[in-house]
Amino acid sequence: MKESSSTERYMPMTSTTSGMIVNVAEGVHYLTVQIVNLCFVQVSADDWVLIDAGMPKSADKIIDAAEELFGDNAKPKAIILTHGHFDHIGAIIDLVERWQVPVYAHTLEMPFLTGMEDYPKPDASVEGGLVAKISPTFPHEGIDLNPHIQPLPDDGSVPHMPGWKWIHTPGHTPGHVSFYREKDGLLIAGDAFVTVKQESLYSVLTQEQEISGPPRYLTTDWESARASVQKLEALNPKVAVTGHGIPMAAETLRDNLTKLAAEFDDIAIPDYGRYVDGER
Repeated sequence: MKESSSTERYMPMTSTTSGMIVNVAEGVHYLTVQIVNLCFVQVSADDWVLIDAGMPKSADKIIDAAEELFGDNAKPKAIILTHGHFDHIGAIIDLVERWQVPVYAHTLEMPFLTGMEDYPKPDASVEGGLVAKISPTFPHEGIDLNPHIQPLPDDGSVPHMPGWKWIHTPGHTPGHVSFYREKDGLLIAGDAFVTVKQESLYSVLTQEQEISGPPRYLTTDWESARASVQKLEALNPKVAVTGHGIPMAAETLRDNLTKLAAEFDDIAIPDYGRYVDGER
C-alpha cells in the first residue's frame, strides 16, 4: 500500500471547532479534524462504520475519538469514502494498517485510490478568498489503497450500514457520493455542498455558517455539481452533515438548500477560474 503526499504532508490549517465530537442524530457523531468533518455511524450495539478519514497526520485523533465513543481498541466494520481528496483520506493509510478493515468508494473514484491517477491540480485562479489562493499547496496526488479498496455495490446499498443508501453526487470529483438515511432524513453530503464558504480563510477559521456549493478550488465539473445539489435537494433532508462547516437542520436547511438548488449558478459557480468553462 503506497503512501503519497496526500497522506504524508501535515497541513497547518484549523478552525474553532477542531477536535469537537458532536452527536448529530441517532447513532451518528461527527468529528471535526482541523477543517474537515468525518462521521462515526453506529449500526448496532457493537458495530460502527467510519465515513471519511480526515486530514493528513490525524490518525491518532480519529482513533482517540473512536475509543471515546466505542471503547478501548474499537475498530469499524469498514471505512467508506465520500471521495478521495487529501482532506477526506489524509489518515486512511495509517487507519487501515492499524484496523485492517475494507475501504469502499465509488467505482469512478478508483483511479485516484489505486495509484493510477492524480486529481487535477487545485485552481488558485478561481474566484474566492485566501484559501483558494493558497490551494496549490494542497496535495492532489492519488494514493494506492490496494488490496483494501473495494467498489460500492451497484444497487445503492451501503456495506455494513442497513437503512442507508449511497447517492452518486459528482462534480467535485467524478466518483463523489453522499449517504442518506430515509427514516429520519439524515444526509451525509460530503463536499457535494458545504455549510461554510470554504474559499474564505476567515469563514474557515470561524466556521461561520453559510450554505455554499462544493469547494471551488477543487471542483472541476460545475454542470454535474449543479445536478448533484438538485438531486440532494429533492430528497428534502431534515439534517445535513457536510464535509466542511456546521450541520444544518430543519427549516434552515430546507430554505437554504432550496435556494442553493434554484440559484446554484449565482451562489456556487465562480465568475472565473480554470475549471469554470470546462477546462481540465
